[in-house]
Amino acid sequence: MPEGHTVHRIALQFRADFVGERVAVSSPQGRFAAGAALLDGAVMTQARAVGKQLFLGFDRDRWLRVHLGLYGAWDFHGRISPIAGGDEARGSLGAPRVARTLRMGEGERPVDPADADADADFPPAPVGQVRVRLLTEKSAADLRGPTACEVLGEAEVASAIARLGPDPVHDPGPVAEDEFVRRLTGRAVPVGQLLMDQAVVAGIGNVYRAEMLFRARIEPHTSGRRIPAEVARELWRDWVGLLADGIRTGAMVTRGDDTAEGRALALADVGERHWVYKRTGEPCRVCGTAIAVETMATRNLYWCPTCQAGP
Repeated sequence: MPEGHTVHRIALQFRADFVGERVAVSSPQGRFAAGAALLDGAVMTQARAVGKQLFLGFDRDRWLRVHLGLYGAWDFHGRISPIAGGDEARGSLGAPRVARTLRMGEGERPVDPADADADADFPPAPVGQVRVRLLTEKSAADLRGPTACEVLGEAEVASAIARLGPDPVHDPGPVAEDEFVRRLTGRAVPVGQLLMDQAVVAGIGNVYRAEMLFRARIEPHTSGRRIPAEVARELWRDWVGLLADGIRTGAMVTRGDDTAEGRALALADVGERHWVYKRTGEPCRVCGTAIAVETMATRNLYWCPTCQAGP
């Protein structure tokens, strides 16, 4: 499932290439035909991410809300402007170019320019089950496989965002940190479950959940009420840093940042990026104990029974 950093990067891509442009909106698949008709021909005015949800604003007081869920993704075609990434980005988009395609979902997979047909017609014909196509004179974005896709008004957008927990990008500053601490420490629910609850904190998914708990050496089954406020604050601050890094690089790197060499290795090799995630049965990188896995909040939770043994 795409986590918060990916959705923020998608919002950045829309800001770069669609905001301020008049957009032709269609539903090649047909399932969103009525919603597409409400947006067709409008100017995109905003692109905002809150947690795992994307809100694309149009004139006429209409918004497109998208939640990618487990399998959703956006394919971008035509002009794809560079966004945050720089030299560290594994999914660096390069210079704007027609006939280039980028898929943004659970990761980013740009088409190699050497494999792209520079003379191909734009826009390309929709391929597969495209729920929504957004098209400007130079750029196209195809949405496929989302969990949620709907047209909302301003009041409905505000209501949807109000149901979410704080997001460090959308809610910077001490107020959001205090709210996270209040929500996390006020419930007798395992912390490993609370971090996946989008009403507690918006944007954390399975990878960040496992890695943040390991980095803080927190036993995943610990009740939120037993987490000291100062520990909760350190969790929030760790999330602030990890999210910013993910937005900047397009990659979830949770280890290897203690040295330049370690950082470069983690960026180059997916297998070196994490402490515990998807390392079931492998030795812990710190203590050598076999990494455990179990189901929590419907997703696999990875953790070290020794390093995260608790008090």
